[in-house]
Order: sequence, then structure tokens, then C-alpha cells
Amino acid sequence: MVISEFGNYNEAAGGREPSRLRDGVRAAAPVIVPTLVLGISFGVLAEPVMGEIAPVVMSVVVFAGSAQFAALSVLAAGGGAGAAIASGLLMNARFLPMGFAVGASLPGGPVARGAQGQAVVDASFVLANRGGGRFDRQLLIGATLAQGAAWIVGTGVGVVGGATIAEPERFGLDAIFPAFYLALLVEEVRSRRAAAAAVLGAAVALALLPVAPPGVPIIAASAAALIGLRRP
Repeated sequence: MVISEFGNYNEAAGGREPSRLRDGVRAAAPVIVPTLVLGISFGVLAEPVMGEIAPVVMSVVVFAGSAQFAALSVLAAGGGAGAAIASGLLMNARFLPMGFAVGASLPGGPVARGAQGQAVVDASFVLANRGGGRFDRQLLIGATLAQGAAWIVGTGVGVVGGATIAEPERFGLDAIFPAFYLALLVEEVRSRRAAAAAVLGAAVALALLPVAPPGVPIIAASAAALIGLRRP
């Protein structure tokens, strides 16, 4: 269902009628619950390590699940703040090429485009993609507003209810994160070249996980996507 919704709204984005912010909110409907649950799991896991306030502030300021979980894993393992920040920055490095891709579809000058570019997150990037290097601005922003609200509320619920939800794996919360990104991946893998990039990226990540610092396997694996830039 999630995959079909992605496809339907991507087709709608390329239609004749201009989309609105509410269309982005509707487009993000299939991922709001997974985002809420991910936020809850982050809050539950972060509260014993970071306290009650810091996880919520982090979700408001950073709003990047993979980076926040990476930083949390470093802190939980006894790493310092510098290492945690570095791991988060590595995880978020993927937003640079994503931002460049979206930038041409955003109106205004550099400052205005930079501000609108803060709406670039993984699911919104997929939902707003019209193909041919074009992105729907309203879908992008609307979808991110919906996910941002779910993520922040979920983090707060997790922090407050951490004592009750003491073991996220008992409720399947630990499976939501990979399932969420698998849904995005399946929608994007529509050609042999894209499939090859996904397989190569997975192989690189698996090879580096046992030996590389947190975040590095993901950055190295993302280089595999460069093969998708090659023209037939």
C-alpha cells in the first residue's frame, strides 16, 4: 500500500493542476504512522542516555532519524559528543546531492532556496520527484511538515513513556526503521542500473560495518549510486 501511494502521488505531481501543501500532507499519509513509531523508539532509547529535554530538542533541530540514531549509538557506546556529531554529519551527507537535485525546482534566491531546502528528507524527496530532475515544491514541503510533526510528537511520547516501553523490540519498533527505508528503495528501483546500484551499495555497507566507524558504511555505500548517473 505504501509503495502504491508513492507511485500515485508521484504521477499526480506531474499532472496539470498545481499541487498544494495539503497535497503533500496527503501524500505523506502512508509514512506518518511509521515516522511516529520511529520517533517513539528514538525517544525511548535516547531518554536514558540524553535525558528528557535533549532528545526532543534534537528532533526539532536535526529532524533526521538516521543521523539521530547514529549519534545516539555513539553516545550509548560511551563515545564523546564530538564523535556523535561527526557520525550524524556523515549520515546527513547524503542531503548535499539531494539538495542540489531539488534546488533547481525551488523559487527565489540562494537564501530562499536554502530555507526551502530544509524540507528535503528521504520520503519527501521520493514523493516530490516528478522525474527528469524536476521536483514538486508544494509536495516536498507539505510532506515534510506532516512527517516533522509526527517525528517530534513521537519523540516526546517516547521520552515520557520510556519507563512503560522499556524494550522497543518487544513491540516490533526495531523493525520499523529498516522496513521504512526498504519501502522507499523498492519504489525507486525501476531499472537494472538502479537495482545494481542498490545491490552494490548493500555489499559495500555490509563489508564495512564490522570495521568502520558509525556512519562511514552508509557514506561509502552511497557512492554506488553514482553508477545511476551514467547514460546508457
